[in-house]
Formats: sequence, C-alpha cells, structure tokens
Amino acid sequence: MVFDLVIFDCDGVLIDSEIISARMLISELSRLGVHVDLDYVSRHFLGRSYPTVMAQIRREFGLDLPPAFEDQYRERLLDAFERDLRVMPGVTEVLDALSVPFCVATSSSPRRAAISLTLTGLHDRVGDRLFTASQVQHGKPAPDLFLFAAASLGVDPARTLVIEDSRPGLRAGLAAGMQVWHFTGGSHFAGRHPASDDQDDARPQRRFDTFADFFETTPALRRAK
Repeated sequence: MVFDLVIFDCDGVLIDSEIISARMLISELSRLGVHVDLDYVSRHFLGRSYPTVMAQIRREFGLDLPPAFEDQYRERLLDAFERDLRVMPGVTEVLDALSVPFCVATSSSPRRAAISLTLTGLHDRVGDRLFTASQVQHGKPAPDLFLFAAASLGVDPARTLVIEDSRPGLRAGLAAGMQVWHFTGGSHFAGRHPASDDQDDARPQRRFDTFADFFETTPALRRAK
C-alpha cells in the first residue's frame, strides 16, 4: 500500500496520556458520587470527546455534570500532565524518519492538545498540522475529523494511513475509507486485551504495540537515509 499521509491520534498514540486521564476522571467523578473503574472508562470514554462523556454520565447515572466540572477536571489533568506525561517510546524517531507528511487528529480540546504536545517536545514537529474535534460537527467514531484533516492537506482518503488506539478512532478511520493500524502499546492497555476486533467496523488492517516495529510491514514509509 502506498500512502501520501499518516494521521496520528494524539492521546494514547503519540503520548502516553490515557492512563493519566482515566485515573483523573475516575477521581473527579467519585467526588460527585459516580463510581467507575478503569475498565468502564476504557469501554465508554476512550477516544471520545467531553460531550460524549457528559451524555454517558447523564444516561447511566442520571447526573448532569455541573458547569464547573469540565474546567476543574481539565486544570487538574494538565497539572498531572506537567508531572507525569511522557512521549510514547519510539515516536520521535518514527516522526523524524517518515517519508510522507503526517498530521495529528484528536478528540482533545485544542488547548489540551497543544499543551500536551509542548510538554512532550512534539509541538514543533507537528506545527500547524493539528486537527481537533472542535473543527467538525461530529467527532469520532464519525469519519468527519479524519476526512477534514486529509482534505485540509489535499490528500485522498484512500491513500491515508490512520494510527489509532481507541475503538471510536478505529471506526472513524475505517468509515473514512482509510487504512487503519491499531497501536496497543499505551500504558492504558497494560494487562488488558484491546477489544477492537469483535466488530467489522472496528477491525484494523494491522496491530502493533511498539513504535520500534512501525516500519516493519511498510518500509516505504521510512525516508531513505
């Protein structure tokens, strides 16, 4: 397969942030009497935008999250990121060796994404090729964000590769008519089986758990030295 663009998800792919986000969300929800665990967060919230989290809490627990909840959660999360956030091992080497352009498409807010990329030293590599769910009407698992990113860069979706860790992201990439690889090397997958292949609309073309193997099946993606 020949690709003209690689689209990376941010959280759980470029940066090892999902485990931090999940634990923080569990802690903040418990303050409101909503008790969930890591498996619940992974199943319902991984790869989804904040409005989806709100809707799920309202639907299952009958609670409307207070207006201040989002800002408080985000500020505490960013404090935790400053202490603990790390780039995913091998990511910088892959980005620097790619033979085709890349961009980032994330469900995170623009501010959170920009801060996360800065904290992990990726901001200058990504530059203005950062796309967020705030730019489209429907976030993942709808294909809108990936299609918007490809169109913005003038690339045919059929010649685009998506790297995702979440089921909504896998579905979004496949619905966009793109090739999709499932990265399962984030800390949030430790001790868990990533349930991504039980439905046809979330079945990726490849899975890998370390960026050291990124070029293994598609060496043409590596820039000639």
